[in-house]
Amino acid sequence: MASGDAPRDYLIVNSGALLLAALIVLIGLPKLGQRARLIAGGVLLALFALPLLTGPSMNGIARWLPLWDFILHAGMLTIPSLAVLAAREERLGPPGILAALLVTFAQPDFASAFALTGGAIGIYQVRNDWRVGLVIIAGFLIAIAAALQGELPAAPFVERIIIDALRTNPAMAALLALSLAGSILLMAFGTGLPRITRYPVALSLFGFWLAALISNYPTPLAGYGAAAIVGYALAHALAFALRDEREGTP
Repeated sequence: MASGDAPRDYLIVNSGALLLAALIVLIGLPKLGQRARLIAGGVLLALFALPLLTGPSMNGIARWLPLWDFILHAGMLTIPSLAVLAAREERLGPPGILAALLVTFAQPDFASAFALTGGAIGIYQVRNDWRVGLVIIAGFLIAIAAALQGELPAAPFVERIIIDALRTNPAMAALLALSLAGSILLMAFGTGLPRITRYPVALSLFGFWLAALISNYPTPLAGYGAAAIVGYALAHALAFALRDEREGTP
């Protein structure tokens, strides 16, 4: 962003979000019992749906949470942690993801639908649960439906980051793409967490990234926006808080 002459506020917001994310991961979260996990999941789902009630809205699209003078992408803030919690709940996890997918259809938000579908694929890779398989199919259908009605013009330094950089600075575009790919691989294989956590988180990020490459949706981590930075930090802090010491990391 600095090399592309982005507004200074953008750099300040992302830097502040990175500092907050580091503190969240370093300080961590307390251990959560079964009831606390269900409450946390309900709060995250409500927060994800809140823009439908509060706005702001653009052309009938409501995906953002207002926070003082700027807005946060609701999906990027909540979906990583929702994926962590859903992966831990064999009975309520699939319905929880499906409920979040229905919110993406109402918003509408192709990127969030794709990220939730990616998270479900990650869960299916470990659990091989037929209910999760049905959620994956529903996720693809909802993502397509959301894509047909939910696109907005691209915002500079938010959407189409890699595509725009490819035209003006191919080396920077390659560096950004490698950094995002490295982030996905690191989340999938390098955190020391069990697969049931690593795979859904990593594939949700892949879903956000793929949506950003396909159309005008925010580029996670690389573009302007605090939501993805804080959201994935929260997800990892939550995952470490839920980790059972008896679990391995295969």
